[in-house]
Amino acid sequence: MENPEESLASEQVPRPPERGLLHVWHSAGHNKQLCPERVLLSRPVLQVSLGEHHGLLLAQGGQVYSFGELLWRDLSIPVSAPVPEVSLLGKMVVRVAAGGFHCGALNEQGSVYMWGENTAGQCGQTEKGTVTNLTVPDPCPVSVVDSEVVPPVVVRVVDLACGREHSLALSAKNELWAWGSGCQLGLVTSTFPVGKPQKVEHLAGRHVIQVACGAYHSLALVRSLPPQDYNTQNAPKKKERGQSPHCSVTEREELPAVEDAHYCPLGVELTEVMKGETSPQVRGPRQRLRAGGMSLSSSPGSEDSKSNTKDTKLESEGHTDNAMQTDSSPKVHLLSGWRTNKNLSDELELQNLFEKLSDQSLDKRDTDSLSSHTSDDSCVSSTPSTDLLTSSYKDDSNTKRQTPNNSGMSGSHSSSPVCLDEVRLCLEKEKSALQGLKSSSLTNIHQKGKTAASRRRSLPGTPTHGSPRRRHPCACRPSSAGGAPAAAPEEAEDGLPSLETEVWSWGRGSEGQLGHGDQLARLQPLCIKSLTGEEVIKVSAGSHHSLALTAQCQVYSWGSNMFGQLGHLNSPVTVPQQTKLSDGLRVWDLSAGQSHSLLLADGDYVQPVLLYCGQQQEPMSVQTERLLQSHSSSQRSPKRVESYTVIPTLLPFCIEMGYVSSVCSGGQSCAVLADHNVMGFISAIHELASRERHFYCWCSSVRKILLTPLRYRESVCPVLGEQCTHLFFSLCESFVQLSTLIGRHATALTYFLHNVQGWDVTILPLLTHTEYFMGIYKKYCYSVGDFQVMGGFQPLHKLSVESLGFQQALLTQLSVSDQSVSGDVDLVSMLYWPLQQLHQYSRALLKLAACYDVLTVEYQSLDQGHKNYEALSSSLLRRKNEAETTFLFWKTHSGKTTECLRLPRRRVVCESSNRSLTLQNAGRFSNHWFILFNDALVHTQFSTHHIYPLTCLWVKPVTEDGSGLHALKITCPEESFTLVASTPEEKNKWLRSLNQAVDQVLGGGGQGSSPAMTRTASYMFTAEERFKDAHYTGSWLAGRVHGRGTMKWPDGRLYKGNFKNGLEDGYGECVIPNKLLNKADTYQGQWREGKIHGFGKYKYASGEVYEGCFCDGQRHGYGMLSSGKLAKTSSSVFIGQWVHDTKTGYGVYDDITRGEKYMGMWLDDQRYGNAVVITQHGVYFEGTFRENKMSGPGLLVSDDDTIFHGEFSDDWTISGKGVLSMPNGDSLDGQFSGEWSSGLKVVGTYTKPGTDEPMSKERNGLNRLDKYAVPADQRWICVFDECWSRLGCDAAGRGERTTAWENIAVTITTARRQSPDLSRSQTKVLECLEFIPQYGDPVTTANYDNIRRYLTKACETPYHPLGWLVETLVTAYRMTYVGVGSNRRLLRQAVQEVQAYITHFYSIVRFLFPGLPEDGSVLQEAPTSPSKSRHSSYKAGQGSAVVVSASSLLLPLLLPRLYPPLFTLYSLQEEQEEAQYWERILRLNKQPDQSLLGFLGVQEKFWPLWMSILGEKKQIVSSSKDACFVSAVETLQQISTRFTPSDKLMVIQKTFEELTLEVKPLLDCDFLWCMDDLFPLFLYVVLRARIRNLGAEVSLIEDLMDPNIQHGELGLMFTTLKACYIQIQHETNM
Repeated sequence: MENPEESLASEQVPRPPERGLLHVWHSAGHNKQLCPERVLLSRPVLQVSLGEHHGLLLAQGGQVYSFGELLWRDLSIPVSAPVPEVSLLGKMVVRVAAGGFHCGALNEQGSVYMWGENTAGQCGQTEKGTVTNLTVPDPCPVSVVDSEVVPPVVVRVVDLACGREHSLALSAKNELWAWGSGCQLGLVTSTFPVGKPQKVEHLAGRHVIQVACGAYHSLALVRSLPPQDYNTQNAPKKKERGQSPHCSVTEREELPAVEDAHYCPLGVELTEVMKGETSPQVRGPRQRLRAGGMSLSSSPGSEDSKSNTKDTKLESEGHTDNAMQTDSSPKVHLLSGWRTNKNLSDELELQNLFEKLSDQSLDKRDTDSLSSHTSDDSCVSSTPSTDLLTSSYKDDSNTKRQTPNNSGMSGSHSSSPVCLDEVRLCLEKEKSALQGLKSSSLTNIHQKGKTAASRRRSLPGTPTHGSPRRRHPCACRPSSAGGAPAAAPEEAEDGLPSLETEVWSWGRGSEGQLGHGDQLARLQPLCIKSLTGEEVIKVSAGSHHSLALTAQCQVYSWGSNMFGQLGHLNSPVTVPQQTKLSDGLRVWDLSAGQSHSLLLADGDYVQPVLLYCGQQQEPMSVQTERLLQSHSSSQRSPKRVESYTVIPTLLPFCIEMGYVSSVCSGGQSCAVLADHNVMGFISAIHELASRERHFYCWCSSVRKILLTPLRYRESVCPVLGEQCTHLFFSLCESFVQLSTLIGRHATALTYFLHNVQGWDVTILPLLTHTEYFMGIYKKYCYSVGDFQVMGGFQPLHKLSVESLGFQQALLTQLSVSDQSVSGDVDLVSMLYWPLQQLHQYSRALLKLAACYDVLTVEYQSLDQGHKNYEALSSSLLRRKNEAETTFLFWKTHSGKTTECLRLPRRRVVCESSNRSLTLQNAGRFSNHWFILFNDALVHTQFSTHHIYPLTCLWVKPVTEDGSGLHALKITCPEESFTLVASTPEEKNKWLRSLNQAVDQVLGGGGQGSSPAMTRTASYMFTAEERFKDAHYTGSWLAGRVHGRGTMKWPDGRLYKGNFKNGLEDGYGECVIPNKLLNKADTYQGQWREGKIHGFGKYKYASGEVYEGCFCDGQRHGYGMLSSGKLAKTSSSVFIGQWVHDTKTGYGVYDDITRGEKYMGMWLDDQRYGNAVVITQHGVYFEGTFRENKMSGPGLLVSDDDTIFHGEFSDDWTISGKGVLSMPNGDSLDGQFSGEWSSGLKVVGTYTKPGTDEPMSKERNGLNRLDKYAVPADQRWICVFDECWSRLGCDAAGRGERTTAWENIAVTITTARRQSPDLSRSQTKVLECLEFIPQYGDPVTTANYDNIRRYLTKACETPYHPLGWLVETLVTAYRMTYVGVGSNRRLLRQAVQEVQAYITHFYSIVRFLFPGLPEDGSVLQEAPTSPSKSRHSSYKAGQGSAVVVSASSLLLPLLLPRLYPPLFTLYSLQEEQEEAQYWERILRLNKQPDQSLLGFLGVQEKFWPLWMSILGEKKQIVSSSKDACFVSAVETLQQISTRFTPSDKLMVIQKTFEELTLEVKPLLDCDFLWCMDDLFPLFLYVVLRARIRNLGAEVSLIEDLMDPNIQHGELGLMFTTLKACYIQIQHETNM
């Protein structure tokens, strides 16, 4: 019956694509007879992976195909007709991996699927450590779960590799996971098989780039730890011989490696492993179902018994399979040699055997087991083997034998466990051998010298579950096990592959395939020391040998060399040795098979070539002769039965395949993926990558042969001189950086080629890292030019001739210039040669761009890259020519005078030695020589010279006025002069040269255009008096400091801010050192014409802080001075008016230490005039001050309301006539003397008032308050003057309104641009305020709200003049009435001050909006169109006129900010009345609702009968409490959350409305309130509302409410609330 998968494949019509072409061939054939078979698929093949006798294909679209011997399905599929894996359709597979006899696939979500043989658990299908299925016929998911985190998470896998009995997975976090059986897992376990993927803890915390699996060993490419992490891994530190600051970037030389005596080569104790190996497990043999249903299995037998082989042929797809043979010798012979089968005793049998071996269609055996018909892979080599664990694994080969005495034991072990005695014996022998010879007998003596120079940087991590997991950025990950990578290669920090890598290996080592210099097994990963520092970019593992590819296109190989698969005959094979390659071949991909190696290399042409080394078939006569020689020989050393190639040889048929992108090997098969050159795209990519690899090899050779030896030579400094030595070190550093970049780029291009079909050309590193490439090339070009300019190449050449010796010939081969007769190397040309690569980049990108349409994104990106690199190439070529010209100039004009001008970065542009340019009005015999460099104009006169930096030089041609002078005006910061040219041509030449040089030094293109007059530059002043010796960095305008900049003086002064015409002007920050206090004064604020002028904040070194206005460097206007803890005097705060740096005018002085607050007038820093003083003891003073002392008539009020009104003298001392009024109304009139706190002497009359009017006298005494206080409208005039000034007005109301609005717009725009820390909401507010409103239109009811909204936004930000005004007024108000100023005697002044604020504020608003009427006026109706007349008449009928008052417009802006101190004063004033009110509130609220309603006299018709609770109606009973009029009560309680009187009145109105709504259902619809009914009911609501400080609320509303509504409806409602408060407070019956 036909297989459905095969029929599906056969139905597909092969339509070969032009990309992803697959060629497969058998590797054992002779080179001349090989004929690769083309696999025809309709889709391009993205990846191929080969197992022992099967293979997997990944086609475009994520489809997977299989071919070969699919033992798990009993199918044999020809490679020409692969069958699809139906169960993986739709899974979007991105990677496949073929193991020895099992398969794996990876989808784009990172999920793993495995199928095939599962006898060792390699497919991950086990339960409780026991293999459940010997085979897995279809792909099954394998869950990779990290159970160490809580909760466990599924691991995303990005790479997969498979061996014979194990599988490895690389996670997206670059951690390694393993499952299957054997030490090749690298796990800390003694139980096999490992059915579930487990993390390889030994590599925890390391960044794994790529993994590869051999038959029974594993390789991992790991990124090296950064230098700062060396100590954590106990690795040796680097040692540099060069003692220069540049030493660390070139070649490194490391200390001898740390001895590994502390590290067990096997990883864990052998006894544990042996116990695990001897535990009973189901290790079923690989089975092949025959046509007759017969299965052949292996069973243990005697080593000396004869093997009976039965051949059964099965016809399938035209192929005949050889019989499967089972090994019958389970024992391990650690020192066994070559064994010959005793059954092969005559030539006929030999002939028959070789016929089977030579037939590719019949040969399915594992040829690396030909040396021994046992299952022990340690017996392949003739060298003594110490692989102690090999016998615990299954037969390496696919040849199965069936012995008669064990034919029934199909489920037994295929090989018996190792005896522990043999293990110990082997360890003892190995130990004695190592002790007897310091360098292992398995390692070449001279190899130690090589490995010592390149030790690995880190030892293995601690193999515990608690290993630190350091997360490093990704390195580039090439494909493992051949083929193309599924995803983008992982990259280092800057996005390019890392070359700092290490190779780690573990598993069986009987053939030296681990590369550690011995044949021991490793149960855990161990770093291969000799490969550290070799820049390995890919590893590949064959059955018993390993390959490593470096960025320098070199191949290292180690392990089994039975068939020459290592590509060399070097010994020993237990350490990596370099493969022998023909000259001119650069390998960039490789793959290791069973007994061969396949290399992909660059040749003489763009198209890559294939190289092969390893097993080959020979003609039959030659084979027979070799076998007879081997059979007749008595030596125990192995004789290779088949021929092989040692040096990798060219496969001639590769030219016909096209452009090969990757190679793959497995078993005895080879496969390559190739592309046809469509539109030249493929060839362009290959050419770019090939050139870059060639270039990197050249750079590495120059670095190795020339730079490193010279750099570490002790005589380099005496020969070159100190300056040139540093330049040479810098040259070496930049060359290493360039070389590293090229190597990483070449590696990235190699990875790109592996998967050129799946990549976007726009992600080429040349396009994504353009700035990085250009920066490295620029730095290198400048370093070479600097070295050349300073004349370093001549002594360097001399030094190279003396020191290189025989390597001079090698250096000559690297030279790119024509050699002279003497054969000397032109070092200048050699070190400039890397710059030509930029043109190659440009050329390659142009070729690629030609493959796309001009409108595509790819074309635009490639074309832009081409232009960038071509422009850079031309620019650096000019820099090279400039360096050569400058070197010749210094060579010609050598001398002490000019030597001081010679700098590394300085290049000569032109000079006037031919008297083509001279100074105007110069003397007849004067000598003026002008030299234009790329950074300065130098004027030399005899032995002196003046240097003018080009960054601060302005050139202007002088217009000819008929005098015939061809002049140029040169302007510098401290000097200006005129140059006269000899001819107009000379003038134009110098003008063009100067402009180009200035433009170039300023960062322009240097195309000759006139540089901008405004620029940013640095300059050191030398002559100007004000800025002498100061260093300035910032903006300039025509030779003068202008714009933002920073000025630093040598004495520590610093200014950072705006300049204008050479002086500080605008906002700036200044630091002025104070030598006496050893601290500095700092200022932040406005400047004008070099002086502090405007608003700012000055922090003095003494600790005082002044924040306010300045004028011409003095404090002038409004300001606040705070004395902190660091001040010598007491801590205090003054806020008020300043005049010429003294306190003059109204101000508030808070003496924090004495607990006094002065609120009054000042003159010349002294208290002078009317004032109020409050002490912390509650004593209130009013009076007149002279010279800081209160004298004359005044008023004193104590905390208990005792009042003295009389004469004062000598600051608080009472002296003279006065009247002392007691709180009870008694008074004392007479002569007083003394201090209030210590006692008074009185001579006078005591008066006790009559009983008829005691209160009136008390009132008369308190009414005298504020008599000596400063009137409210005269306070804080300085604040409003500053606001007027910010609007551009000289005084209040005197200024241009247009100018005021322009100043507002400029201020807002400047603040928004220069304040980067603004929030999003602040930015939106400023953006709205930038627009000037229609301020000139008459204000009507229509646009009145627009003005209100504008004022609201303006007051939200302090950058607006009105916002600053509000913020400053709030600060002044709080400074006055908070703290000691929180005295109830100040309530009247506080209220009057708020009203004064409103008056002044409204005058400013009316100035900005002249259409606003006077306070209390009615707004006009807006003119309406005829279509709206009907609506307008309706509004007029409703009484929609708006009365404009200053309080209604501005109180909402001010009062919320002033509310806390103001309401506190109200609360203190009403404290006694409030206590009575609250006592009655608490007592009356104890009554139930109905009882309280009856007590208050509320008629029963208004009593609610039902209440609603959560929508459910419940009846109100006599015991109900807080159930009546709940809505009205809750509404009235909101009065405490409102700030302005208007808002509080709206709450009262809403309370009445809620009360009416609750009463209406109980009465008729036409019900009207009368006060007799309303007052008791509202009184109940007030009682139940329980409002604290209701008296203060009532007083605040009464004082600040709009007069226009006092007699209206709202006024009546407020009167009702006030009456309720008074009723509650004074009603005795309550």
